[in-house]
Amino acid sequence: MARGAYLADSGLATALHLALALGRPLLLEGEAGVGKTEVAKVLAAVLRRRLIRLQCFEGIDASQALYEWDYARQLIALRAAEAGAVRAADLFSPEFLSERPLLAAIRAGDRAVLLIDELDRADDEFEAFLLEVLAEFAVTVPEIGQVAAEHPPAVVITSNRTRELHDALKRRCLYHWIDHPTLEREVQIVRVRAPDVPERLARQVAAAVGRVRALDVAKRPGVAEAIDWANALALLGGRLDGALADATLGLVVKDHEDAELVRAHLDEIVEAAAEAEPGP
Repeated sequence: MARGAYLADSGLATALHLALALGRPLLLEGEAGVGKTEVAKVLAAVLRRRLIRLQCFEGIDASQALYEWDYARQLIALRAAEAGAVRAADLFSPEFLSERPLLAAIRAGDRAVLLIDELDRADDEFEAFLLEVLAEFAVTVPEIGQVAAEHPPAVVITSNRTRELHDALKRRCLYHWIDHPTLEREVQIVRVRAPDVPERLARQVAAAVGRVRALDVAKRPGVAEAIDWANALALLGGRLDGALADATLGLVVKDHEDAELVRAHLDEIVEAAAEAEPGP
């Protein structure tokens, strides 16, 4: 993972190793912005596998996750055949099948990493359907027959815990909670992801973001916000002071009430950042 610029701690590294070795899905939970989705992206890159992403949302159903027939192409083929331009085709052959992420992952097998992102946004019925697919890694397309993976793909499932996932799905998976990083780990992450940012500034930003997270904000900033803030401050002068912190706050806080709360504590945030600077 370090080769992919992702600094995984020993717990996450162990969970990834076991998920791959045992052929089990890995369920990652944690607040938004802690790097759950990035785990799957980097895993696919370092394993040189195709990343297939199923983005969950309220109301998603099986057809949107598995497959749909390309009715427009079927209609064109039918009209062309009726006009005698082409030979009549089997309108329910694989060429008219539009793969969605789950079917694509089943067909790709162990050449893919399947990312099922933000499963907590989907409803209970979809979660139950997904559990069935993950148990067998096979689906039946009535017009074609069964499609099964000879070797299943690696599977990473993420959840922001906007609702509790069912125990049946959790039992099917290995589980790991990703928390916001410690100050030292966040400094390392910023330095890896933003190599042009000096260590002194990376430390200031990590300390300031940590202080913002400690406030009663509706949405605590993630690692991505810390990286963006560090890059912006590097462009604007290379240090975090009150004026620059205020001017660039929109990179860290994305809610008006949160921004007002942070501005009320801006002096102590900047002070904490200054205290975190490395000594001479």
